[in-house]
Amino acid sequence: MVGVIIATHGEFANGILQSASMIFGEQENVRTCTLMPNEGPDDLRAKLENAIDSFEDKENILFLVDLWGGTPFNQASRLIDGYEEKRAIVTGVNLPMLIEVCSSASFMDSATEIAKQVLEPGRDGVKVYPESLEPVKEEPKKEATPSYDDLPTSGQIQYVLARIDSRLLHGQVATAWTKATTPTRIIVVSDEVSKDDLRKKLIEQAAPPGVKANVIPISKLIQIANDPRFGKTRALLLFENPHDVLRVVEGGVKLEEINVGSMAHSVGKVVVNKALSLDMKDVETYEKLKELGVKFDVRKVPNDSRDNMDELLKKAKQELSKM
Repeated sequence: MVGVIIATHGEFANGILQSASMIFGEQENVRTCTLMPNEGPDDLRAKLENAIDSFEDKENILFLVDLWGGTPFNQASRLIDGYEEKRAIVTGVNLPMLIEVCSSASFMDSATEIAKQVLEPGRDGVKVYPESLEPVKEEPKKEATPSYDDLPTSGQIQYVLARIDSRLLHGQVATAWTKATTPTRIIVVSDEVSKDDLRKKLIEQAAPPGVKANVIPISKLIQIANDPRFGKTRALLLFENPHDVLRVVEGGVKLEEINVGSMAHSVGKVVVNKALSLDMKDVETYEKLKELGVKFDVRKVPNDSRDNMDELLKKAKQELSKM
């Protein structure tokens, strides 16, 4: 029997399963996994693995997630690797889709077949009333995204955003920040990720429509920063940590401001706000960046108010001194 896992940001997964149960009855082979505000990708990955372990058939799994490119999608994608013929992910989960999944799972024994079956009910469930408000559908114009070698030969890269986020490319970046900054490219700058073919593939797949994603090592960004071939590139840079940013700045890349979005908690770190956890090395690195003239924009999404980095660093020092 197909195991179904609903994975979402916040309690949405639990709520939609409760709604489906009211309509279609209790579902034995459906599990929910929630990513809460104080949790990171590893926490969700552990929940997904526990959910899989709870099924009798641990290979035939259908993931229903909320957002393409979000953390639930990214972590589920990693669990698809090696099981492409037996596992599948469907994004944009809604109630009509989930009800169709519950119905299909009662007589279909293939996660991939159910995935194909439930797309149309999910799409058809999105309507506007009165019907006169329905927009007229037009075929979108497809514009080719230029490759590095195709870009013009004048100017330098324009950095529309440089962000520190331990989750790298996920929902907040793929939707809110991409819309706010309108990049032509999302560039993940990381020596570690650039050597990981699976992570590179997932990041490239998670790019929003019309934007190409690349993963490059730190030395590559330093190399191309002043290359005139990339003059019309509007780049959104993503870093996993401030230490990589410091190496880039010290290498000559001019970054005037860094958006500090998310740094996951781990052993030796202290929590300074809902999204940031720091250790002393992090504190020292941010202070070094400040000495080099870098400013900080501390917020998860564009609509958030900016936190004061100096106050957060002071708080981190006080908490770390107690450890």
